[in-house]
Amino acid sequence: MAMNLAPGNGRRKRGRAPMAEINVTPFVDVMLVLLIIFMVTAPLLVTGVPVDLPESRANALEQDQEPVQISIDQQGVIYLDDEEMSRDGLAARLDEIAKNQNAEDPRQIMLRGDKTLDYGLMMGVMGELNRAGLNRVSLVTTGSSE
Repeated sequence: MAMNLAPGNGRRKRGRAPMAEINVTPFVDVMLVLLIIFMVTAPLLVTGVPVDLPESRANALEQDQEPVQISIDQQGVIYLDDEEMSRDGLAARLDEIAKNQNAEDPRQIMLRGDKTLDYGLMMGVMGELNRAGLNRVSLVTTGSSE
């Protein structure tokens, strides 16, 4: 009786065969955890000046280019994008924006004002926008709770 004991002869008879497929379960687990993290943190990433906006039932507007954001907080401080400025500084910057805009596609202005603000302050800022020739003004509100 002869036995063949040479190494590497044929397949292994005991145990499982080597797996030739990639196990994607850990990858899917990591992706689901990242998805949950991003879903939780995305609403917390509010950019700009914290303003308590009034509610409205109007739909959101579609836009082609990045709008200019003007915000007025509860104390009446005016911000152009995230930069704090006086009313005189705002008038100069609005004139500069009006000069640099495209005549066929004027810049959209997003005006955000705290709901407790004096009506005259909002009208003063809107008057500066009109004087500069920036007439595409949108008043930003939050969605209605209804």
